[in-house]
Amino acid sequence: MPDVMSSSTLVGVGVGPGDPELVTVKGVNALRAADVVVVPVMDTGERGRAEATVVHYVPQEKVVRVVFALNERTDRARREAAWDAAGERVTGLLREHARVAFATIGDPNVYSTFTYLAQTVAGAVPGLVVETVPGITAMQDLAARSGAVLTEGTEPLTLVPVTAGSAVLKDALNGPGTVVAYKFGRQAAEVAEALRDSGRLDGAVWGSALGLPEESIRPAAELDGAALPYLSTLIAPARRAGGRGGKL
Repeated sequence: MPDVMSSSTLVGVGVGPGDPELVTVKGVNALRAADVVVVPVMDTGERGRAEATVVHYVPQEKVVRVVFALNERTDRARREAAWDAAGERVTGLLREHARVAFATIGDPNVYSTFTYLAQTVAGAVPGLVVETVPGITAMQDLAARSGAVLTEGTEPLTLVPVTAGSAVLKDALNGPGTVVAYKFGRQAAEVAEALRDSGRLDGAVWGSALGLPEESIRPAAELDGAALPYLSTLIAPARRAGGRGGKL
């Protein structure tokens, strides 16, 4: 049993957007070096994207499922109770093991469940060391698969979670540079309207389940208002003119 005062390490490992080939070598090594690998699951119990990726690299018996209220935004009490329970579960694992990994889709420092878990556990495990291993994000994968260029020259890049509301997206689309929207599936109709109103529909692309058998990548012009998977990603490239190097 480790000395939790000095030797416990919690490492957040970004395992990419779904394609197991997009886990970095460092990420694979971190998963394999951990005593156990925690994966987040919803209370419905089905295998999540992080777990499906992790089991390509570590045996299933090394994986520990921990329930999180991943998409709970309306019932704060339920969400807080789920966070507390998850924190207690991981705290227990850190008392039993010197090194615990937490696998998160995308990157552990970009809209990740890991951030909240680390904050919760740090207060319960004195001397805890927290590390992160970066992962490839959905916007990078969608850009590669669709041919969309995220940035050129001096262009800014704005990343917006549409769960913050469509007004935030509209403000971003009316600004400069490329705009990326995450988690917009349930508000697809509002996103399509914002793209049209800002004149950013042409060239925009959306994708979901990237790298998985059910992958879908389409021009944003095909958005018809129907709900999409929650974890859909949108890229609205910058307005570009002037040919090669025009934004230098």
